[in-house]
Formats: sequence, C-alpha cells, structure tokens
Amino acid sequence: MGELNRRRFLERMTALTATAMAAPATLSAAPGARPAGGARIGSAATGHGGQPEPLELPSAHRPQPTDLTELTLAEAARALRDGEVGAVELVEAYLARIGRWDPRYQAFNTVVSQAALEAARSADRTRGRAPLTGVPLAIKDNYFTAGVRTTANSFIFEDFVPDYDATSWERLRDAGAILLGKTQMGPLATTAASTPTGERTTVNAWAPYHEDVSPGGSSSGSATAVAARMAASSTGTQTGGSITNPSNAQGLTGIKPTMGRVSLHGILPLTYTRDHPGPLARDAVDAALMLQVMAGPDPADPRSLGLPPVPDYLRAVRKGQGALMHPERGGAVRIGVLPGYLDEPEPPEEPAPDPDPDVDRIGSSFPRRERTQAAYRREVATAEARRRMLATLEDLGAEIVELDFPTQWETLTSFNFNNVRLPERSEIFLEHLRDDVRQFGVSLAPWINGLLLPAAEYVRGSRARLVLLKEVLDEVFGRCDLVTQTAPYPFDMVGLPLIGFPIGFEAESTGHPRPIGGMFGAEPYAEHHLLSVLAAYQRATDWHLRRPENPDALRPDEGGEGGPGASPQARYDLFDVMDTGE
Repeated sequence: MGELNRRRFLERMTALTATAMAAPATLSAAPGARPAGGARIGSAATGHGGQPEPLELPSAHRPQPTDLTELTLAEAARALRDGEVGAVELVEAYLARIGRWDPRYQAFNTVVSQAALEAARSADRTRGRAPLTGVPLAIKDNYFTAGVRTTANSFIFEDFVPDYDATSWERLRDAGAILLGKTQMGPLATTAASTPTGERTTVNAWAPYHEDVSPGGSSSGSATAVAARMAASSTGTQTGGSITNPSNAQGLTGIKPTMGRVSLHGILPLTYTRDHPGPLARDAVDAALMLQVMAGPDPADPRSLGLPPVPDYLRAVRKGQGALMHPERGGAVRIGVLPGYLDEPEPPEEPAPDPDPDVDRIGSSFPRRERTQAAYRREVATAEARRRMLATLEDLGAEIVELDFPTQWETLTSFNFNNVRLPERSEIFLEHLRDDVRQFGVSLAPWINGLLLPAAEYVRGSRARLVLLKEVLDEVFGRCDLVTQTAPYPFDMVGLPLIGFPIGFEAESTGHPRPIGGMFGAEPYAEHHLLSVLAAYQRATDWHLRRPENPDALRPDEGGEGGPGASPQARYDLFDVMDTGE
C-alpha cells in the first residue's frame, strides 16, 4: 500500500503543480463571500472514509489535576463526557488564565469570552453527544470564523468578518469544540507573530521576557496559547514550518498532514501548492484526536478529494504490545537518519563587536556575543537530545537506518529553489498589490519578490520540486518508514507529512528550562505511522508532560539587565522576514 500511495501522490502533486500554473487560486475572502462546492462531505466526527463512528476517546492514565487547564484535550473531553467537569467550569478556568497572563504572552488578538461561556452552558446541557463537547480551543486568525473577525494580523483584513466557517474549524465546532478566541500570527503568515508594522507581539511561553527566544513561525500565537495553558489545543497552518517550528520551540506536538488531508477551504491562502492546516497539541494523543476531526474530503477544496480513506488515528496512538511494529508492512518500524543529524556543532568564532545600538541595531537582527554562545550551547544540547531520542526508540524496538542524502538534495532544497513559491502568493494578492502596497506592512518584500521572479524560474523550480519529491519517495522511503529532519522546508516543498515534538530541555541559553524539539517526516498519508511511533515514545518519556512556569516566576531580577526581553517592544524588520519568515 505504501508504494501505491507514493506513486499516486507523485501523480497528484504533478497535477497540483500544473493546476497552480494554469488556474491559480483566488482570494475568496471578500466580505460576503460564501463557500463553493455544494454540500460538505461529513466530518470525522460523523464518520466517513472508514473512520470510527462515534470517536472512541482514549482512556485516562493519570488522576485529574487540581488545575483544570492542566488537562490534555483528550482528558478534558473524557472528563466532560463523564460529568466529572462542567464545560462552564472549564471555560472559566481558561478565561481566567487568559485574563491573568495574556497581557504578557500576547497569544490572542481576539477573545470571545461571552460567546464561549454561552457555548459552554449549551454544552453542559448536551454533554457527551459529540466527542469534543465543551472543550475550549484557540484558532489561528487566518481560519474563517463566522461572525468573528479574521484578520491574519494584516491591514488588508483588519475589518473582515466572515459569514461562514473554515471547513476544518466547522468540523471541530460540529464535534462540540468551543472557540475561546483567535490567535496572533505573522502578518499574512509571513513571520512570527507581530503587528502589520512589525512590532512583535507573541512571546515564547518558556521565555516570556527573552526577546531573542523565538516563539516559532506564524502560528506562534496558537503555540503559546497551548503551551501557556490558555487553550486545550489549537490550529495552525504550515507553508514553511509554522506548525512544527512553534511546536519544537514550545514543547508541543504539532502535525503537518499530507497536502490535501485537511481542507484549506475558508483559510486565507498563502501558497496554493504548499499550504497545510493542522493541529498544535500537548501530546500525540491530542494531536490524533484533533486531526481525526479535522481531516477528510471537502468538495470545496479539490486538493482534499480522491485521497486514500482517513485512517483511525486514535487507534494508532493506543498502547500496544511489544516492539514498534509497522502496522501494514510488518517488522520493526525503520527510522532513517540523514547525514549530519547527530553531528556536534563547531565552536563559534569570536563575533565582531556589537554595532552601536542607537545607530545600527534594528530589533535583534545583528549578532551578539551572548546570542552566539547561547546558540552554540543549545546546539550541543540538541545533538545530545537527538542521540537519546533515537536510543529510546531503538530500545522500544525501532530499527535505526543510516541514510545518504537523496540525489541533488542540497541543490533542490536550497534557498533559491524554495523561493520559487513566491509568485503563487503574489498572484493571489495581485489586486491588493496594485491598489496599495502599504497594506502589506512589514511583510511586503516576499510579495514584491514574487512579482519579480521570471516565469521561467517558477516553471523550472516547480519541475525541480517534482524531481525532489520523486527522489525522496524512491531513495528515502524505499529504505525507511520515517525519517529525521532538521528543518521543515524540504517536506513542506513536496507536501509530505511532518510531526514536531519535544525530545529534551536545556537551560543554559536563557537560564530557565527551554524545550528541544525533534522532527520526523513520513511518506504520503502516513500520519498514523508518525502518531503511532510518537505515542510510543511519549509513553516512555515525560518531555511532553512538562509545562512552563507562569511569567511571574520567569521575570528578570529587578535592577538587572533582564536579558534581551527586558527592552521595550521589539520590532521585526526586513531581515527577520527574509531570514525567519515563511
């Protein structure tokens, strides 16, 4: 089945590339826009494609915590269903944390307190009728939410209120989930969360006073909301790392599904052939539950049609017996390790003196000695965490396979080839570019670059992406089932699934514990393999159970320098957008 899926996926991505060139996406986000494509096929909560009906919630494995916001998504759903907790009680607990701590975290740009409480009162009257009844979620602000502003943190959509829901949020809502609010994001999903003019907003929940500790990519508001226990789970989108990167940065489990597995209808677009919606959750079980509800065909998004049936993700994360066995091929799960994954970093050279901060410094774009040394110490800790992670999986029964890079890997995954996606985003926003480029604020540069990229380069890059996909499918997944990744971009380029998850912590870079993340990629439609392996790993480790302290415990000493985050509100600049944006 794996080889068949690989061939089918290569054919689909070839057709998708041709579609993007011949009939590119349109920005159907104008006020009054309505969904196209007729009636929606049923969601996972109502059963389709062989999925379970109703969803069987995982069993509880620990006593109920005193603080209800400590409950995982699955634990909360079960406690609500069994009457151990009320939806109003749970929503009030989350709203209290948002009210107390979000002025520091700045994870939300809209909180719908009264609507959430009304939905909770309704959920308490209908307890148990849907799998997520009464569970509070945070939704990234590029997902349409009927009657609630959807701004993408941009000037273009600052007053936009959609009159229908994104398909994936509609499925979560139909499964009983409650909307707490919309999360901060990079303007139009181009960098970590900031205002349209570049003032940074969301901070990392593990280092809320350290400006130089990134909260992740454009879904950083969603990540901070979950890590800081201001939502049970959240949604994100990934075009260039914005589910897996924030998950790695904040100790979460985030899964970017195969292209088309989750509908993009009702989500403000960035790149037609690379946008992926998915969940950011506290562990593999929660990610499986979220994905089970979000995934499935949608006639309003052709990318989601004609795929293999959605597997039972919740079954994949249940505790099994014996070694990690491949559920279809049989034998031990093979985890491929690419060259350099376990290499120790080289000690840094002494950096040049800092520029005059009053003249040359913009945000945190220029290197500093402290940042260089902290980054080196973190890289050393990351290499050790990766070795421990692979050793744990090998002890559990996985087979570790050393791989070579696929042919032309370095060339095909280079910055230049990655950037051929830019004309797709420029085409979508062409009317706005013609009208007033100031509407794009700090994120303007990629749209201008997309306008200037020659058509021949776009066509050549699109062909190169298909070559890369074929080589990954043949040369990597011919020898393994999962593969280590150090960056999300290669698999984002070709639409293959990725999962980010915590594998350790280090404290030397900030003086406080900070998560270290790992990342696995898989072949097309193999999200259940990723979830199964990760669930086994998380049963054997406790990294996913750790939570950041509240901001008052992490505040810098009074009178001290306070670290990088003690300065006034920082800004993202052009270099940040180019270097760290999607």
